[in-house]
Amino acid sequence: MLHWKQGVFPVLLSNGFQNLRLNKHPFYRFRLFSLLIVAPLAILSLFTLWFGYKHVSYSIYHPPLRALNETIDAVFSHGCKNVALEAQMHPRMNATFVVLARNSEVDGVVSSMRSVESHFNRHFNYPYVFLNDVPFDDNFKDAVLKETSAFVEFGTLDAESFGFPNWANLEVEKEEIAKQGDLGIMYGDMESYHHMCRFFSGFFYKHPLMQKYQWYWRVEPDIEFTCDITYDPFYYMDINKKMYGFVIAIKELEDTVPNMFRYVSAYKREHKLDSDLWDFFITKKDKKARSAMPLTTIDKKAQIMHAFKNFPQNSLKGLLVDENADSTTQMEGDAYNMCHFWSNFEIANLDLFRNDEYEQFFHEMEQTGGFWRERWGDAPFHSLAAGLLLRKEQLHYFRDFGYRHSDIYHCGQNLGCNCECLPNIEEIEAKPGACIKEWADIMGGFLD
Repeated sequence: MLHWKQGVFPVLLSNGFQNLRLNKHPFYRFRLFSLLIVAPLAILSLFTLWFGYKHVSYSIYHPPLRALNETIDAVFSHGCKNVALEAQMHPRMNATFVVLARNSEVDGVVSSMRSVESHFNRHFNYPYVFLNDVPFDDNFKDAVLKETSAFVEFGTLDAESFGFPNWANLEVEKEEIAKQGDLGIMYGDMESYHHMCRFFSGFFYKHPLMQKYQWYWRVEPDIEFTCDITYDPFYYMDINKKMYGFVIAIKELEDTVPNMFRYVSAYKREHKLDSDLWDFFITKKDKKARSAMPLTTIDKKAQIMHAFKNFPQNSLKGLLVDENADSTTQMEGDAYNMCHFWSNFEIANLDLFRNDEYEQFFHEMEQTGGFWRERWGDAPFHSLAAGLLLRKEQLHYFRDFGYRHSDIYHCGQNLGCNCECLPNIEEIEAKPGACIKEWADIMGGFLD
């Protein structure tokens, strides 16, 4: 075995270079000259190839955003505003961030807060409401309070808002949740996930800590903003008469909401509701073009009716089955295209939920058992509720925001302020599962 003694290696190197210096043979001088020239060129070439790859990769993942017709819904700001001036132009709105998190998610919460504070809230200083189904521990509170100078409140959820309703058959509901795990439905076997979706669908706006606020901005652990937000979105939502704002619209996993659209569509028919936003969620079907009902469809309907036997009685039960439907996601000639607004980021006016129409809608949907028998998410629930109760001009696409949640990402690119698009995550608008085309269709189309 070779053993290097201290000082030997430097001496050898020193002697080597000394020999090169002292050797006057042209061959050695040429080798030294070549080494001095070729090495930097090789390093430069490697850097060029690397940055070229990064540029090509960036171009593939982030193609230019197509220009949208902004007659109905325009970006609030193209580029940067004077944020210091914007923060003093008007009184702070009656608004808050709302975060539902567990104590164990403190690191993810801190990461999200740092992104929110650095890109927006250090200028506007909006408060935070943190909610948990158990009391927050001191470690969580201390970590959160270090990240902001804004007012912070911590609240606990009661069993009514984060659990099963008192009329539910717990044995049946828990069995149905377990079955979803057997079927491989994402988060389907997580009871707490079902409770979370129900909470955000019908209870978060009723929490005592939320009562004093008019607007909310939802934040989740481990999210990231990649553009500076140099204006107050609450203020611009208000003056533009917007009720609900989103940044990502994608298609839901069909196996999580197999019957949600049919229930919502039945509710729409029963209550004679009509909105020009509804077209965002549907693919029109021609009833006259349908052939006889295939055997697979009959099997699906048999499965639906079998599931009814344990459902609570409600007015929608008798309206659910449409004899002309081709699948469980269709009703009265309309098929749900699975589009919805991702609710892990949403900015909205709480009046959207604090009214008799929304309360009745939530109550009747809850009575179907879909929050447990299926894995209804609050995102499609909020979205379809908006499709019933709002007009399309009351929604806003924060297209200038850069936002990442897990591997789903939208970058504001040239629309936003100081955007730094993540190079290795594809722009959601460029992915097949995005709903930008459906949004463009109801908003006047693309301009290119």
